[in-house]
Amino acid sequence: MKGPRRGGFTLVEVLVALVIVAAGAAAVLSALTTAAASTTYLREKTFAQWIAGNRIAEARVALAPPQDGDTEGDLEFAGQRWQWRQEIKQGEIPGLRRIDVRVRPAGSTAAADQWTASLSGVLGRDIAPATGAEPDWDPAPSGGPPGDNGAPADGQSPESGTPAGGDPMQPPPDAGIQPASEGAT
Repeated sequence: MKGPRRGGFTLVEVLVALVIVAAGAAAVLSALTTAAASTTYLREKTFAQWIAGNRIAEARVALAPPQDGDTEGDLEFAGQRWQWRQEIKQGEIPGLRRIDVRVRPAGSTAAADQWTASLSGVLGRDIAPATGAEPDWDPAPSGGPPGDNGAPADGQSPESGTPAGGDPMQPPPDAGIQPASEGAT
């Protein structure tokens, strides 16, 4: 005959509970490590993209246009050293050049061709002066000669009656609508 059972845990129950707690703790630790690594990667990627964007902007606003070819350098950004490499080459359109910038943390152990961020841009002069008129993307929509956009001879657009090349959001001059003056209530 068995005696009354006391209110404690057996050694097997305690060991099973410890195994379950250890497995749960390992899963939580793994998730935290992955989250920390992802945060670090995203931080570096964001900074590298900012640096690449800054390099392109600096090339665009420089008083003297940058020379074609490869250039590289180091800089400090956000308390960290960064390595950048840019390549400028002639584009397919005359007067436009392509700039490719790649950035990574300085001293990176990644392979020589692995970069944290790559960004491309275009450098060049204006192809034509800005006139405010909409470009004619369809060379002959009316079946007429190239450059004929189908506008009537009086300079009015056929759809809205606005001046050809004018702003379609503004009423024609003879519409009798006055724009609101500043400070109107």
